[in-house]
Amino acid sequence: MKKFFEEFKKFISKGNVMDMAVGIIIGGAFTSIVSSLVNDIINPVLGLFGGMNFDQLAWNITGDVTLYYGKFITAVVNFLIMALIVFLLVKIMNKAMSRIQKPEEPKAPTKKTCPFCKSEIAVEATRCPHCTSQLEDANKL
Repeated sequence: MKKFFEEFKKFISKGNVMDMAVGIIIGGAFTSIVSSLVNDIINPVLGLFGGMNFDQLAWNITGDVTLYYGKFITAVVNFLIMALIVFLLVKIMNKAMSRIQKPEEPKAPTKKTCPFCKSEIAVEATRCPHCTSQLEDANKL
């Protein structure tokens, strides 16, 4: 049991766990903002055209059984708006990071192909380790 708690302590103290916790908390707060946007702004505006709010759409199957499909439509709209905003945030962050980071310099090749057996070998090799062919010039290939 002691080993279990030690492993748990290591897991909790990792930086990525804390980042995930912060992301979940911010995501929860962000969800309430998007839900308010959909329920308090978008649905009433759409209600102007449809004559009613989506949340009020329901189908009474029997006396006690009612399907509130309008609430489902609202949840789908919430999801689409949330996905759009997250997509835009990721796109903006990627663009900002690409401007901040310096472009990588192209690296010199470390491998080449043997002209005899077509195996991948080191650039500095003068003899192929696979077919033992003598390579004429290591820099020509």
